[in-house]
Amino acid sequence: MRILIVNGPNMNLLGLREPEIYGRTTYGELTAMIEEEAARRGLETQFFQSNHEGAIVDAIQDAAGRFDGIVINPAAYTHTSVAILDALKAVGLPAVEVHVSDPDLREDFRRTSYVRAACIATVKGRGLRGYVEAIDILNRYLCGKPTNPA
Repeated sequence: MRILIVNGPNMNLLGLREPEIYGRTTYGELTAMIEEEAARRGLETQFFQSNHEGAIVDAIQDAAGRFDGIVINPAAYTHTSVAILDALKAVGLPAVEVHVSDPDLREDFRRTSYVRAACIATVKGRGLRGYVEAIDILNRYLCGKPTNPA
C-alpha cells in the first residue's frame, strides 16, 4: 500500500518553531521516523510539504490513482481551506487528519477544521507519534478492519 503524507505551512520548521508546542525534532527526523515505522508495516510512504495552499491541492489531486490513502496535517490551512477540503473530496481517497498539538486546547479559531469532513479519522495532541497512529488507522481502514477515530 502506498500512503501520501501531506504537511502544510511551517511544518518544515519543526525543531525551530515553537518548540514548547512542537518539540525539537526536525522535519527530516519526522519523515525518517514515519518512513521507518511504515516500512515495518509493509507500507510505502511519500512525503509532500508546502507553505502554499494551491501546491497542497495539486499534490492531493495528483495522488488519485497513485496512492491508496492520505495522511494530512494541513497545519494552519486546517482552519481556513475549503480548497483542500474539496480536493480531498474530489479524489475520494481515504484520509486521516493529524495534528501534533491538540487544536481544541489552543486559540478558539483553531477549533474549526474544514478538512475533517473529508477524513475517516482525526489524530490530535499526540505529538509526532500521532503520524504513526494515523498510518495505523489508515492501514486498518484499507484492510477492511474497524478504525477508532479520535
